[in-house]
Amino acid sequence: MSDGALIDRFLEMMAAERGASRNTLAAYKRDLEQAAEMVRGSLGEAGAEDLRGLMAAYHDLAASSAARKLSALRQFFAFLLDEGERADNPALDIARPATRRPLPRILTHEDVERLFGQAGEEAGGGAPPANAVRMLLLLELLYGSGLRASELVSLPRRAVAGGREFLIIRGKGDKERLAPLSARARDMLERWLPFLTDASPWLFPSGKAHLSRVRLFQMLRELAARAGIDPAAISPHVLRHAFATHLLEGGADLRALQLMLGHADIATTEIYTHVDSRRLVELVNRRHPLAHMDGVDGAPPSH
Repeated sequence: MSDGALIDRFLEMMAAERGASRNTLAAYKRDLEQAAEMVRGSLGEAGAEDLRGLMAAYHDLAASSAARKLSALRQFFAFLLDEGERADNPALDIARPATRRPLPRILTHEDVERLFGQAGEEAGGGAPPANAVRMLLLLELLYGSGLRASELVSLPRRAVAGGREFLIIRGKGDKERLAPLSARARDMLERWLPFLTDASPWLFPSGKAHLSRVRLFQMLRELAARAGIDPAAISPHVLRHAFATHLLEGGADLRALQLMLGHADIATTEIYTHVDSRRLVELVNRRHPLAHMDGVDGAPPSH
């Protein structure tokens, strides 16, 4: 079977059995087709030495990009092994490029207050423009609910029906989760909904579709500039990071934060703990049972 046919079968499995998103499928397709062009002979018949040569050709790439390509190869050959197309997975013999998870950029509480102050001022008054009301609502949902940009711009109107205190979000891998909807966000929704027509199913319509991620990014940076904040420091993802970091600072449970952010692996959520290690030590000293037991000169507490 040709490499193209094998890749197509692999992508069908990833979509049907693992619920991979379109973006993930497109990335796998791109990486595997590139590998098929670069490897000697057939990718489906490649051995460990062929793959080492392939990875050596990626030496100029960022470690994270090379690691992603190796991950695609490992899953592709695991699929071929499961399907009986091969008797081994040669990609398992390839060392994974060393990567460091980048630490999130952090907004201070003061930065967030300045953003909200500017957006609130523009959306205030008796008859504020629709764009100003929309901007303040977008800000409330990014920072107050921790949504991804793609999740936010594609929210259907039905997601906010019924006065609920949460949103049902369909996130990565087509998985659903609940995201909090603050009282402030509900108030802004009441101000925004009268601007909508019945024609669009989207909460943030734009033309024949919904607001784009690119436009959301531009709007945030324009707001930051008007608030006197460096626009380069602001993005939808930075506000999502601020949501997570500031919740942890306030004492949120890491597992609850994982659920709110929609992280499949809690290790992804743990990147936020680096900004709050001192608070965690204080939390143990204050909340751990041993902190409230009497001990003498370092001796174990009496019972």
